[in-house]
Amino acid sequence: MSQPGLTEKPEWKALIDHQASLSGTHMRDLFEQDPGRFEHFFANAAGISLDYSKNLLTRETMPHLMALARACEIPEQIQAMFRGDNINTSEKRPALHVALRNLGDDPITVEGTDIMPEVRSTLGRMEEFVWRIRSTQWRGFTNKPFTDVVSIGIGGSFLGPKLVSAALKPYWHGRLNCHYVANIDGSHITEVLRHINPETTLFLIQSKSFRTQETLENTKVAREWFLHNGGDEALISKHFVAVTANEKEAIDFGIAEENIFPMWDWVGGRYSLWSAIGLPTALTIGMENFRSLLSGANAMDQHFREAPLEENLPVIMALLGIWYGNFWGADAHAILPYDHYLRGLPAHLQQLDMESNGKCVTRAGQPVNYDTGPIIWGGAGANGQHAYHQLLHQGTRMSPADFIIPLRTHNPVGSHHAILFANCLSQTQALMRGKSLDEARAELRDQGLDADAIETLAPHKVIPGNKPTNTILFERSTPRTVGALVALYEHKTFVQGAIWDVDSFDQWGVELGKQLGTDILDRLLKSGNGKKTDSSTDGLIDLFRRKHRDDA
Repeated sequence: MSQPGLTEKPEWKALIDHQASLSGTHMRDLFEQDPGRFEHFFANAAGISLDYSKNLLTRETMPHLMALARACEIPEQIQAMFRGDNINTSEKRPALHVALRNLGDDPITVEGTDIMPEVRSTLGRMEEFVWRIRSTQWRGFTNKPFTDVVSIGIGGSFLGPKLVSAALKPYWHGRLNCHYVANIDGSHITEVLRHINPETTLFLIQSKSFRTQETLENTKVAREWFLHNGGDEALISKHFVAVTANEKEAIDFGIAEENIFPMWDWVGGRYSLWSAIGLPTALTIGMENFRSLLSGANAMDQHFREAPLEENLPVIMALLGIWYGNFWGADAHAILPYDHYLRGLPAHLQQLDMESNGKCVTRAGQPVNYDTGPIIWGGAGANGQHAYHQLLHQGTRMSPADFIIPLRTHNPVGSHHAILFANCLSQTQALMRGKSLDEARAELRDQGLDADAIETLAPHKVIPGNKPTNTILFERSTPRTVGALVALYEHKTFVQGAIWDVDSFDQWGVELGKQLGTDILDRLLKSGNGKKTDSSTDGLIDLFRRKHRDDA
């Protein structure tokens, strides 16, 4: 007998009823009714703590959500990922980013072959490479030590390493500066090249396929710049290194074979920062710290694999997202790091979550009849308080938010961190409590306003509250805690995709854009009219061609 679809499961229907019973409940009342609410809705693992007490839930809610997780066989699906099953169903591949940070002796097999020897061998090669650059054993073509590393990639080859490099800035090597180039807008690479010296610059070309248009075009510009500023073909091997699964294309492009690090089909780009794609991070923070990053991710992996669902941080966070997205009508989720070094986290999680779970068919290819991935947005928390937090407080749309903050700072300046921490907590408290009309009136009376002014102004000062937030804390942004934090979100994304029954590891929508882009580029650059499409696209192509014909 076939299994019922997600919305037909009794556990799903029970959640609909449970949500209806809570629809008129306010969180401030829940806190007043349950003095132990904080302790009950608090969990930690791998150096990460989660306070999820400021959510629209009672002690009956999580058992309902856990029942749904079990009905969707989440424990079995977790084990399938770690076993190396083909959980990327549309491409018939495993998704084994966990193997990249597997620190134990257990084998992990793909098609009957243990992949761990190759993973460990690549880590060893990375270690030697990083040592040679940082110790100045490997130098540029004029025998000067490298001072700058330029990583050229896009998507997962860009966002993940850039996030981690910035997050771990206190651990950077004093001499090496790291730059990232992704945008095909020529201004990006032009600005980077303007401020570096070809004699002391190392280029890392990051492309799994070595066919990604943006990466190849930027690499061509870097190569020509190098050749026109003192370098020659024979010196390319001193300054260009590639990370790719397509060794032949890299060699044909001119990269020396010994300068090519591997990628594998069983690692998606958005999960690849733990591989040699993380070389720019390893160069700037050192391999000891890079291994600590892997160790933190591995600690979260073990927790995810072994902890009961009720204590499992990625599972809890995933289910809260399901709760709001599918039962409360929320279509967005905010990521608000109160840590300058983690300011790149929202951008990385946008790709991780939205590319993974932005799907409209099940793994069997059937249309879904429920909402899947949310819109991920956010930015540096303290800055956002003076901008978009207004919508969180008084807007009509629900956007649950993760407030992320370290307990200690790398840079203790006066009372800055205490002020930052106070801001973080006050925002979550205000979003939970709000301000009632009576409270607004009393506040205005205390300010000496007359009755008419109070009645005019008070409605504008009402804050509904009842807006859900998670508070995620850790000791400090160290390699280990950053590794655990990123792995937490990876596993959260996987659990949500598993419940929605979508393939979280393909990205066919991205591929369509690439295909159409190639056709349009041919029409922009060639004199022929090519194949007509729609009037908007055809009209815009004509505008571009006329303008560039006029400029010629």
